[in-house]
Amino acid sequence: MGDAFIRHIELLGYEKRFFPSQHYVYMFLVKWNDLSEKVIYRRFTEIYEFHKTLKEMFPIESGDINIENRIIPHLPAPKWFDGQRSTENRQGTLAEYCHTLVNLPHKISRCLHVVTFFKVRHDDMNPVTDSLNKKPEVFLLPKDSKKNPTDITGPIVLQTYRAIADYEKSSTSEMALKAGDMVDVVEKSENGWWFCQLKNKRGWVPAAYLEPMDGPDESEEQEPNYAGESYVVQKSYTAVEEDELTLKDGDTIEVIHKLLDGWWVIRKDETTGYYPSMYLQKAGEVNTSMKSELRNRSAPPRRSTIRNVQSIHKQGRKQISQEIYRRNSKKYILSQNKANAIRERNEPQENKAKAQPAVPPRPSKDVILTRCTESTRSRIL
Repeated sequence: MGDAFIRHIELLGYEKRFFPSQHYVYMFLVKWNDLSEKVIYRRFTEIYEFHKTLKEMFPIESGDINIENRIIPHLPAPKWFDGQRSTENRQGTLAEYCHTLVNLPHKISRCLHVVTFFKVRHDDMNPVTDSLNKKPEVFLLPKDSKKNPTDITGPIVLQTYRAIADYEKSSTSEMALKAGDMVDVVEKSENGWWFCQLKNKRGWVPAAYLEPMDGPDESEEQEPNYAGESYVVQKSYTAVEEDELTLKDGDTIEVIHKLLDGWWVIRKDETTGYYPSMYLQKAGEVNTSMKSELRNRSAPPRRSTIRNVQSIHKQGRKQISQEIYRRNSKKYILSQNKANAIRERNEPQENKAKAQPAVPPRPSKDVILTRCTESTRSRIL
């Protein structure tokens, strides 16, 4: 028998899991050419990373060279925090994506990257669980929805954002904007460059120039992680603004807040500041040619540097000062507690308040008359 390939991929539904923390995984029934059928579980972030690599492998078919040649289907970027509603709403898109994927030319649908990703893994057969936590909750697609993927799918709905200022593109891969332009976001990259379309134009746009229509604060933006996540600097950068950090290639830092505009708050020793995320790589992660190519680009502009900003929202985005970042750092809190303990231990004894003697009880009248002199007694009596 020849090499293994996939005949059909069917989305069964999704699971809500609670270990090691609450998250969601999609369930797929994968039918192989040897007539075997396997159920696998994948997070959407995994599927999206698979999709991005597939596009890199086939740039013509992904439309990177000419958009008219694109046959690889679109897949919206994951949100920073996926809830149950977004997980459920995405099922139609995923079902259509898988249906289109297996019907692509064999050089794509049967390539090693596709076959490997959909092969059953050890954790598909034995998911990591904790008996102390709740069992996973299973949400299956209605049976009548599985018969035809088009029954549960429609056009992929892209998020619409508004440009807050004019932007002049600096390369052919970018797209110029005018304040007030309404663009559809096709892909959100964590480096702060978003791939957008405006009518018949498409290109990369700095996320800092875009604002959501429903409010100034990004619901997808993560909360700060003051414990820190270890990263390694892959490209040097010299600070331009006061709240940025200057680092050199090879420095090890901790990321404490990942922001959508591509400028992350990092900590080096006890100093915090902004740094371009596109110049960072997670500790232990393997470098790729795509990441190396991205780092040759310039960092996206920060919102604080944009002039003539015209927002439709009265309230500005929430901003956290570097002092708050520093004081909420676990390292800072631990160092303060340690310093206080040492200070109390070394404090001189004489500086401590001395114990006051107890006040003696007032003597009775008879005791006073007994102990006083004759002259005193004669005056009292």
